[in-house]
Order: sequence, then C-alpha cells, then structure tokens
Amino acid sequence: MGLLGMIFTWWDGATFGTRLGLRGKVRVGSDALGNHYYEGGRDPNGITRRWVIYNGANDASRVPPEWFGWLHHQVDALPDAALPPPRAWQKPAVPNLTGTEAAYRPAGALERGGQRAAATGDYEAWTPGE
Repeated sequence: MGLLGMIFTWWDGATFGTRLGLRGKVRVGSDALGNHYYEGGRDPNGITRRWVIYNGANDASRVPPEWFGWLHHQVDALPDAALPPPRAWQKPAVPNLTGTEAAYRPAGALERGGQRAAATGDYEAWTPGE
C-alpha cells in the first residue's frame, strides 16, 4: 500500500496515523493470516493496551480465537505459550463470510433457486381441542 493509500484508506490495513501511534509499542507476534499484534502503554485503569494490525481487510472475524483471548485480556501469556497445541479434529478459524459468494445458503434460499425439498408427510400439525 502506498503512502496515499495509508493516509486515506482505513478499511484495508493500518493508516499512517495508526503506524505513527505504534511507535514505542512492542510487536509481540503474528498469526497464520499475517495479522500483527502489539502491546504497550496503559489505559487510565492501568491495563496494558493491545492492538491488532490486520493483513488486508479490517474485519474482526479475521482474528483467530487464541489471539482474540489475548487481545481481550482473557489470557496474559501469548497464545503460543499459554495454550495447548490444537487437536487433530479442530478446524481452523474462518472469517465471517456473510455477504460474500462463499456465505452459507440453505436449500430453499432465493440465491440457490428458491426450491426446497418437499415435505415427507410424516409431520402432523397440532390442532387445539383435539
């Protein structure tokens, strides 16, 4: 991203002002999606501030669960040191796909043609008084 892009676009990565604000902060790690995490300074309550700089679109659903916990002070240690390794059956986290072509559309949705499977006939609606 060029200098003009950093100045005027906030939706696709960190702006120039954000980069200036990270001076003196410590980069503590990055995730598999290329997002970078920083820590430094304190808020008025004395809690250490933490940031994420997204690699690409600024979408909070692109933060993996282990880093989400660290960002929100649910764990104090970095995810690599605090959490056990992922289990073989765990799927990787995916960003929110709503509004994209990859979004879930059930059978019968208008985007999938609006046709759903016919009822099987084994359902009988309850009628009051019977």
